[in-house]
Amino acid sequence: MSRYFTEDHEWLDVDGDVATVGITDYAQSQLGDIVFVETPEEGKTVSKGDDAAVVESVKAASDVYAPVAGTVIEGNAALADNPALVNEDPEGEGWFFKLTLADAGELDGLMDEAAYEDFVSKL
Repeated sequence: MSRYFTEDHEWLDVDGDVATVGITDYAQSQLGDIVFVETPEEGKTVSKGDDAAVVESVKAASDVYAPVAGTVIEGNAALADNPALVNEDPEGEGWFFKLTLADAGELDGLMDEAAYEDFVSKL
């Protein structure tokens, strides 16, 4: 499994042609206490950069973008009852959705963990 990051503070764990997507610990720390999460419906087709999910906190509401193109195969149903999972475990149990990759080549433009840490350190 490989992990990738975007400049929009999303992470992806890729296993075969399936990617699990969430927001980074940095993103959740900037948002504060998460109070609502809307995940995409199963079967939704997204292009890279499309609005895929919505996250609302006590500070702000924000879209979560599709980091790559694909078809959503699952939204994290646990977030509907417990959106605070995003604060508690943003890069684990607080994942947002899973999708099948339409073009694995899009992963080439994303950052690895070291590059993302360097990116965040300059913010």
